[in-house]
Amino acid sequence: MAVLSRDSEVSRPDLTPSVRDRFQAWLPKLVLSPSFAVILVFVYGFIAFTGYLSFTDSRILPTFGLVGWENYSDLWSIRNWWRAITNLAIFGSLYIIICTCLGLGLAILLDQKIRGEGILRPIFLYPMALSFIVTGTAWKWFLDPGIGIEHIVQSWGWESFEFNWIKDRTMAIYTVVIAAVWQSSGFVMAMFLAGLRGIDNEIIKAAQIDGASNFRIYRKIIIPQLGPAFLSAFVVLAHLAIKSYDLVIALTDGGPGNATELPATFMYSYTFTRNQMGVGAASAVIMLIMIASIIVPYIYAEVRGGRHGR
Repeated sequence: MAVLSRDSEVSRPDLTPSVRDRFQAWLPKLVLSPSFAVILVFVYGFIAFTGYLSFTDSRILPTFGLVGWENYSDLWSIRNWWRAITNLAIFGSLYIIICTCLGLGLAILLDQKIRGEGILRPIFLYPMALSFIVTGTAWKWFLDPGIGIEHIVQSWGWESFEFNWIKDRTMAIYTVVIAAVWQSSGFVMAMFLAGLRGIDNEIIKAAQIDGASNFRIYRKIIIPQLGPAFLSAFVVLAHLAIKSYDLVIALTDGGPGNATELPATFMYSYTFTRNQMGVGAASAVIMLIMIASIIVPYIYAEVRGGRHGR
């Protein structure tokens, strides 16, 4: 019995992890730690610093004299800020609705297995590969009355034709909508197309056998199953709308006057041009709250759905 127990002790595997195993376990953490440190400092650190500046009397440069909620009170009393919020409501609502409807329509069109789908899909997706600076500059040329649509149509003989929205204080914000929709609708199309291709064809075939029309199939069966795609599109588009800056600067520079002012352009203007860094930081915090109010519930719903799906 003593021999058997001794043999068993000899044959028992060594449960102590070796240095190599420990190194392999720590290697991913060591590789990711520099990136994590950079993100921690230059993203979350600056977010926290911006929040702190919003409670200080900072002007040209950051200062550390605390003024409480004074900057937020001043912010909501500034007419340009209310103009920026109003423009964001107009731009954001039209941008999300039009992109969603247009993207869904294009996705349904491509889902019909039409000829040339392999060519059309990259064409629709191409604008998303461009930066908003390029998009804004191109559409500025296209909409400029002196060299754009108005000039071209008038040179064809229709001299009474006018399309000067980019110069009109009332209509200028809609030119931003046009350019943004042109760039983002293809991306939304790709999201809906992926959702359509993931629907079980057996359900659709069963509905067709029962005599349901295509319109009824889409309305009752297909579109309700695209709920996750609708939610994802809303989150992405709302996030892009709130932080829109480069498109507006390239297209209208916030003008004419402040007709196309958005919170992002307001924040930059008051922080770096008007030397009211405290007010600019307060507007940045408000934008962060807007984005968080959209992103956080979405992440929570995704995590909760993933747990229930296990």
